[in-house]
Amino acid sequence: MSTTNPLQGRSEGPELRKAAGRYVRECRETAGLTQLELSKRLGLDYYTLISQLELGKTRVPPERMKDWAEHLNVPPRAFAERLLRSYDPFTWDLLFGAEA
Repeated sequence: MSTTNPLQGRSEGPELRKAAGRYVRECRETAGLTQLELSKRLGLDYYTLISQLELGKTRVPPERMKDWAEHLNVPPRAFAERLLRSYDPFTWDLLFGAEA
């Protein structure tokens, strides 16, 4: 049975989301932005979304990855590829893995 979350129920899921969160935090800090500043630039109602994302509790919505990348001064393709590796490692492996 298929789900919309490829890591649902898998033991490695939480650690992969945390790795994605650490990456976003590193990008934000490199850009010299606070969580509040980034949330304002992205037009978010609550800066706590940034905190939750950086803790691995949620993820960057796919339709907003380009916006996030641009505000973090990261090439959008590289940003999306890095997040895809954590959010959906099966698709990442098909596209970018050693056998691709």
